[in-house]
Amino acid sequence: MPAPTLREHHVTLQSQIPANLNTTVTLPVREYDGTKPNQAHKPVLMLHGRSVPALAAFDLAPVPGGSATRYSWAQELADDGFDVFLMDVQGSGRSPRPRMDEPCNANPAQQQALVPNPLQAPCPPPPPYAKQLGNSESEWAELDAVVKFIRGLPGRNKPIHFIGYSLGAAIMGSYVLQHPGNIESLLLLAPVFPPKGRWSGNPAAPFGRPAEAQTLPVSTPALTWGFPMLVGTRTGFRTGLDGNPALREPDVVDLAWKACMENDPLGSKWGPEVAPGEYEGILRYRNTYWWGWNNQTVPHENPVGTHVLGQRVPVLIIYGEQDRAANSPATFPDPIRFSVPALYAAVKGPQKLMFCLAGAGHSLVWERTAKTVHRMSKQWYKNGRVDGLTSGSYFRDPDGELIPLP
Repeated sequence: MPAPTLREHHVTLQSQIPANLNTTVTLPVREYDGTKPNQAHKPVLMLHGRSVPALAAFDLAPVPGGSATRYSWAQELADDGFDVFLMDVQGSGRSPRPRMDEPCNANPAQQQALVPNPLQAPCPPPPPYAKQLGNSESEWAELDAVVKFIRGLPGRNKPIHFIGYSLGAAIMGSYVLQHPGNIESLLLLAPVFPPKGRWSGNPAAPFGRPAEAQTLPVSTPALTWGFPMLVGTRTGFRTGLDGNPALREPDVVDLAWKACMENDPLGSKWGPEVAPGEYEGILRYRNTYWWGWNNQTVPHENPVGTHVLGQRVPVLIIYGEQDRAANSPATFPDPIRFSVPALYAAVKGPQKLMFCLAGAGHSLVWERTAKTVHRMSKQWYKNGRVDGLTSGSYFRDPDGELIPLP
């Protein structure tokens, strides 16, 4: 069987990010075309979450000397005949990072991680660019540009299967509500969903620019939103993982960190110096402002009487039992309280299916559980069902048994 064809694309658009508004920018898009001879293309587009870029999340190299678990979800799908595309929005991965080359533009609460390199001391407040980087409109525009690029390729002018991981679910999900004709189905992995998240407040135009965002790019309050960049350390990256450690191979976290650093030539040279001229690296990622993804918008009908999610566009949700990032404690305030079961409940169409995987955490793309995720996604895209199921919510126990959830 021939290996999938690897292509590197470059999608250009006029940026909608306030930091480089109307500037022509280029988004790198990786493609693994696994289309079999005499078969039609079946395009899949994968979008990353808040902090981990697309290639580290979806195209991780095998663990040297590790188990048979393969962590490249993209290549797994391509080997099964799909045409898979991976993208980074601005502020992440290989895409442009406007205003993020200046260390003093990092979250003031995190700048200690940058001392002594490249800073000798924390910066005086406020940051030089005291505003968040992007917003929902800018990220919808970037996603739309990639969708149009894919559909402009020979044999791909058809609806696309979407995969949104973590906060990528909020970007893709709210995009689907506005452009259902572009999407064949929606798979949400460890999706971030705030039941009472921000929206326009105007029932006649629920996807317009919300009142909270009309002052963009000026940030309010400045302490919370007044900077374009968040940063993370290697230690924080490791200790922040949830889920059952037994589901992770010993070297997979270091491999994931290495992949993040390979996507950021500048950030990989920040942080503590571990050898002459070598640095531990700092994970740089965008600070942006999202809206349009909540209990009020998810049940949207288009046309009237037909739900977008779960009817026009079937929805599969997969998350980990021990996912603390996508399932906030009940004490968390709105709009930053997240709940995956609340998302399932908000999808009103009948074609919705959800699985909670025993022991898995938020980073289940790097767990042995990844094999289960890969298998489920292939079944979903081929047959519109998983293990013979088209709807309902289930807990998958360590032995693979499915237990219906209330």
